[in-house]
Amino acid sequence: MKTYALSAPVNGQDTWRDGKRYLWILGLVVPLLPFVAMGLYRLTGLEATLWLGPVVLLVIVPLIDLVAGFDPTNPPDEVMEALEEDRYYRWVTYAYLPVQYAGFVASMWFIATQDTGILGGIGLAITAGTVSGVAINTAHELGHKREDAERWLAKIALAPCFYGHFYIEHNRGHHVRVATPEDPASSRMGESFYRFWPRTVAGSLRSAWHLEAKRIGRRKQHPFRPGNDVLNAWVMSVVLWGGLLAWLGWGILPYLVLQAVFGFSLLEIVNYMEHYGMLRQKVGAPDRRRYERVTPEHSWNSNNIATNVLLYHLQRHSDHHANPTRRFQTLRDFPESPVLPTGYSGMMVMAMFPPLFRRLMDPRVVAHYGGDLRLANVAPSKRERLLARYPVPVSDTETERTDTSARTAGDDAPGARCPGCGYTYRVAEGNELEGFAAGTAWSDIPSDWTCPDCGVREKVDFVPLTHEAV
Repeated sequence: MKTYALSAPVNGQDTWRDGKRYLWILGLVVPLLPFVAMGLYRLTGLEATLWLGPVVLLVIVPLIDLVAGFDPTNPPDEVMEALEEDRYYRWVTYAYLPVQYAGFVASMWFIATQDTGILGGIGLAITAGTVSGVAINTAHELGHKREDAERWLAKIALAPCFYGHFYIEHNRGHHVRVATPEDPASSRMGESFYRFWPRTVAGSLRSAWHLEAKRIGRRKQHPFRPGNDVLNAWVMSVVLWGGLLAWLGWGILPYLVLQAVFGFSLLEIVNYMEHYGMLRQKVGAPDRRRYERVTPEHSWNSNNIATNVLLYHLQRHSDHHANPTRRFQTLRDFPESPVLPTGYSGMMVMAMFPPLFRRLMDPRVVAHYGGDLRLANVAPSKRERLLARYPVPVSDTETERTDTSARTAGDDAPGARCPGCGYTYRVAEGNELEGFAAGTAWSDIPSDWTCPDCGVREKVDFVPLTHEAV
């Protein structure tokens, strides 16, 4: 196991090693499930074996979470850069894709050519959908990175479930609006998953198209073009599905749709729990109000080790939103982050039963905001009822929050740097991908523009560069 030397002892140790380094390979268990299911069916003839995917994800993994315990350890600061550059972790995520595609194609072939029965075919499609759903998490990890190759791999991972627009909406929509009423992927206290699902599915699709059309529009171009990242991601799905239909026949179309819907529903149920009831407060002067910067307090976390290994530390969601370009192996746990009752897999099951989910989560939201639900993201239709159930403490009054992070760059600044991820906009270079030609002055960048790498910092947060720094 790789060991990192420390310049100063941490917890009495002169070296540090990632105790989960080789456990991350277990992430490949999920894309192997279709092969295991088909093998069990061949051995036993039982249609129930083809339902292996949801059984593992929603029953077995939550049980393992209960007995495997927690891992709250963080890598020391001085090894973070070396850990980020360790390419082993990248190949762990890259390996998911070929196994995912092999299982996806094999599942559709099995359904089309073998006598699985209707229920067996549905079960295998849902098992394939389980793989597609978890693949969205792999795409999530890859899509946040700066390398073009990894961003394209993210789109490839999204193609089987026809959810390529997630690549745009998540990075440039959700990360900008997270924990606000304007974000379709942030659930509201009192809102059931079944009300959240249509709102987030439709809202995310609309948002992704609007974001791409706006980006392309800056170059005075029509959005219907190959460079539109929503369209070219969908084209991948059309080609993939079209090839399978041409090979195996139209009879597999319902199963393709079923696995896709199940797959992206797994994503949305995770979205539902990640920011339930969380709300960023408005800061700044009355004429320049905006939402406060994302902090670890705006995401629900979990350190259940089993789900964290399968989902590449997705449960350390607070650090991910604070540092979206950070790779999964370096994500940290923050003691101030609100904590879920169990791991994501177990919470997915809870979310399917709204009364049980609200019984577990609503008191936690109330406690997180010190009893003041005026500070939470509450479903408008449930607001009065919830305020009656959880009355605001009498002594509490709403306080005005100042905006301490805003900066103002001069009109003649040669560029500006994101204080979060380090992305630098240079006037001389512009940013063609964002629609800013070389020579576009910093003052001409729209005020609602956000960092294209992390999506966390707005233009007003950027640190102006001096002519010497450029």
